[in-house]
Amino acid sequence: MNERLRIIPRWIVRHPLTVLVVAFAFVALGVSQAVKLRIDTNIATLLPPDFDSVQALNKLQQAVGAETTVDVAITSPDFEANLAFAEDFIPRMMELQGVSGDPYFSRYDFRRDVRFVTENALYFATFDELDRLEDFLRQTASQVRSTTDPLRMDLFGDEADAFQQQRQQEQDELRADLAQLALTEYTMSPDSTTLVVRFYPTGSKTDIGFVEQLYADVDELVIRMQPGRYHPEMVVTPAGQILKQAVEVRSITSDVQNSFGGGVLAVVLTVVLYFLYKSVQARTGGRLVWRVVAVELLRTPVTALLLTVPLLISLSWTAGVAGAAFGTLNLMTSTLGLVLFGLGIDYGIHFYARYAEERGAGRGVSDAVEETFVSTGQGIAVSAFTTAFALFVLQIADFRGFSEFGLIGGMGIVFALISMLFVLPALLSIAERVGALNLRSRGEASAYEPDVRFPFSRTVVSVCLGITALCVLAVPDVRFEYNFSNLEPEYPDYERRAQALTPALGQSERRNPAYILLDDPQDVRSVTAALKRLAERDSMILAVESLQERFPTDPETTRRKLDRLAEVREVLQDPFLAADTTGQIQRLREAASATTPIPLDSVPAFITRPFMTREGTVGNFVIVFPRGKLSDGRRSIRFGELIGQVTTPDGGEFFAASTQLVAADMLKLMQEESQLMVGVTFVLVFVLVFVSFRSLRWTLVAVTPLAVGLVWMLGAMVLLDVQLTFYNLVVLPTVLGIGNDGGVHLTHRYREEGRGSIRRVLRSTGEHVTMGALTNLIGFGGLLVSNHPGLRSIGVLAVVGIGTTLVATLAFFPALLQVAEDNRWLEPRPRRKRHDVGDPDALRHPVFKLHAPSESTK
Repeated sequence: MNERLRIIPRWIVRHPLTVLVVAFAFVALGVSQAVKLRIDTNIATLLPPDFDSVQALNKLQQAVGAETTVDVAITSPDFEANLAFAEDFIPRMMELQGVSGDPYFSRYDFRRDVRFVTENALYFATFDELDRLEDFLRQTASQVRSTTDPLRMDLFGDEADAFQQQRQQEQDELRADLAQLALTEYTMSPDSTTLVVRFYPTGSKTDIGFVEQLYADVDELVIRMQPGRYHPEMVVTPAGQILKQAVEVRSITSDVQNSFGGGVLAVVLTVVLYFLYKSVQARTGGRLVWRVVAVELLRTPVTALLLTVPLLISLSWTAGVAGAAFGTLNLMTSTLGLVLFGLGIDYGIHFYARYAEERGAGRGVSDAVEETFVSTGQGIAVSAFTTAFALFVLQIADFRGFSEFGLIGGMGIVFALISMLFVLPALLSIAERVGALNLRSRGEASAYEPDVRFPFSRTVVSVCLGITALCVLAVPDVRFEYNFSNLEPEYPDYERRAQALTPALGQSERRNPAYILLDDPQDVRSVTAALKRLAERDSMILAVESLQERFPTDPETTRRKLDRLAEVREVLQDPFLAADTTGQIQRLREAASATTPIPLDSVPAFITRPFMTREGTVGNFVIVFPRGKLSDGRRSIRFGELIGQVTTPDGGEFFAASTQLVAADMLKLMQEESQLMVGVTFVLVFVLVFVSFRSLRWTLVAVTPLAVGLVWMLGAMVLLDVQLTFYNLVVLPTVLGIGNDGGVHLTHRYREEGRGSIRRVLRSTGEHVTMGALTNLIGFGGLLVSNHPGLRSIGVLAVVGIGTTLVATLAFFPALLQVAEDNRWLEPRPRRKRHDVGDPDALRHPVFKLHAPSESTK
């Protein structure tokens, strides 16, 4: 088999330019596809499209759309000044144009038809809101009866009795209800110091360039208008939800770019310094000779180029595949560029180091490439295919965060292997031909190191097994981070802008609603009734309402609404409420004055717009509000299990739509599939190693450091308080593939060298394994400085996992081999006797002097 393989490196050395031309042709093709890549932060795209929660959400968005706005907060102590600025600001905003020449905004919301609102607002209240209002009014009338001055009552004033806290909560809830009904002419804070104007953009919120340019032009317009001329304390803040996605995508892109640039520089510098050290050691026999150091230092750029160019070529191929296959990168796959650079250069380290050894032994370029290709190349191939297939296993996952990461990552590893086995030898051949690289040994080589036992092997094995046992006991304490808010980054600029809207828009308890979209309006009542019965049994449901309650379209609901308004008007006639001099009770009387049905076409558009479908009809929705926040994934899962699928008494099944429900399904799917992925990956790694060694005993030996390292990783997670997250779960199968490299390489070299070679294997292959692991650590470690906590968690877990498997490989594994050798549990073939010029071991003998190679060896 080896003899058949030798034809490949011979052909590469003879035709290096042909190899490079073909490689760069594929680079051009890859780059043409890679430029299409964009980062998508929408978590709904990570689930299979046939999931009920995803289909329900897509159906809702198709029916209603998802309008986002640019909200401008105008704040000063003078409301009239705020109003004057807004009236001058609005026409100039509507005249703003993007780079394409099209207007930025299609319409705006500012002043409302107060007459219609004040006369009919309570007609559009839900029955629950009318119930709360009536209860509040009755309690207020009862309280006023006991006051000494009932003629001066403030409906929303401060309370001084023992029920102050409860009353304050009721006032806040009622104020939120009334604000939702748009009882005010403007969107403003209760103290009139903040006025909000809402603009509707013409472009897509997913067009990050459009959003960023829009906000830049709006900020510039604000500066030109000089708000201080209207009031010295005026502050104008453009904000809005549309800004958040742009800020998030730009922040992630910046994190990835900065991490990639810094990580690549760190990896290349580490590898170059390592080979500089090896070259100086080979030239001087371990002595520090500054002249030699200076000469070798001048050669370091060549080494850097030889290792980075093939890797960058493979990354361009990988990016091309990702662009052609997906067109977008999600939060997980966006980190793969840096990760693949750290992984891919590992193969270059092993190939280049072995090639340097063979050249230093006096072999010619072609012979050195051949020997490296058929010997170290096997270990590289097994290592690469193990890692690649560990990633390809993720393809069977339904969760697209796993499957896309697996495909792109696996292809990246395969491309890195191909590039290092084909492009790197071609570059080496060209560099040697033009004199840019000369790895022939000069001077006296370092002394031969005789066979020495690995020291304290039994003690090391005993200690390591004890640590392993303790880690096994700690495994149940490994925790999962369910709180989504702890995994979201902080964006100070966005938070500062959003905070400016809070006084006017408030923070209602009704957040994160789930929508049930129904095809038949007749189903609205049965679904609403089923959910309200469920709410009576489970306190997690805060409220249930249907849009048909706000906009009655059938005679029965209309009659019920008018009857309830009559009951509210009766309560408002209470003499203790009628004595109100603040005008609040009078405004409520006007809001409840409707006595006949109101046709939908007579309702102002600013009221109906949030509830209309794209076809202009009232949507058949049932809305469910959860009690409290859903940032805790366990609460999201429970809420999804509670209302995700609603079954009515007549057997109808309906599905709720919400991004929180999608997140809950994503979390459950990841937890279920991650265990399967780890198990399948470990089995696959074992099978691939077995195919390589064709021996069950040697396979068990090779995977031992991986198994021990993984157990240590779990123990270290408990000790260092590193938690699993729905971001870093994808790292677990990856660590399996990466962590197996060291055991495979050391086992291959130990079998090649034979008994008594453990220390020598550690000095050569062990160094290469260490450097490979360090590049992987640097690759993933670049994510440790990410601003995004989720991306940072990927780097933390990877560093812990790679670090523990490396320690197990360099400490536990050689000690275990020494114990096995002492007890003759393993029988590697006898060490090869090398007496020819091509024997690198012979070169280490103290009496062996290096001479200038002949022309044939050149």
